[in-house]
This record gives sequence, C-alpha cells and structure tokens, in this order.
Amino acid sequence: MPPGKFHLKKVSNGQFHFNLLASNGQVILSSEQYKARDSALNGIDSVRRNAKRDGAFEVKESSNGKHYFVLKASNGQVVGQSQMYASLASAEQGCESVRRYAPEALLTEDL
Repeated sequence: MPPGKFHLKKVSNGQFHFNLLASNGQVILSSEQYKARDSALNGIDSVRRNAKRDGAFEVKESSNGKHYFVLKASNGQVVGQSQMYASLASAEQGCESVRRYAPEALLTEDL
C-alpha cells in the first residue's frame, strides 16, 4: 500500500498549516495554523506519535448531525481535526486511516 503524506504549506497570512493525506490524496486530518515552520513540524511529529496511542481520538457530532474527530496529544491539546463525515461509522474509519497512515507518512512542503 502506498504511504500517506503530510503536506505542509505556508498560508496567505504567513503562518503554516498541514494536512495528512491518504494514499489516494484525500485529506484525513488537518492542523491548526502555526506561526513558525518548526512549530508545524512539531505538530506533525505529535500526530505521528499520538496516532497509535489509545484514547487519542475523540469522535464528535456537530450541530448539523455530521460527525468528525479530533486527535489529541497526551496533554489533551488537539493536534488535528478531520473533515465532516455523514455517519459515525465513516468518522471511525477516518480515525483508522490516521492510525494507518500517520506513523510512516512522507513529508511534502509547499512553502
């Protein structure tokens, strides 16, 4: 199976943001914005570490009834959030995708 990848980019306000992409190119996790590239790289490392940790994922339901998940570091800080999913089962599959792809995902940059 081809690896997933982290895509790190500099956004219009000069801050940095990354997405974790599955091997098919679909975004499965997005980060917050970071002021520095090194901080964003630390965020990627945190996703790699926490993706395999029990209890790191929290699946939530939005006000419109769609589901999404957040990935939390061991200190409780959110290090990434998914897109919206139509069903709880789909959101849970998204968690599994992060567990599968994040630890070995390649890094690409668009700075």
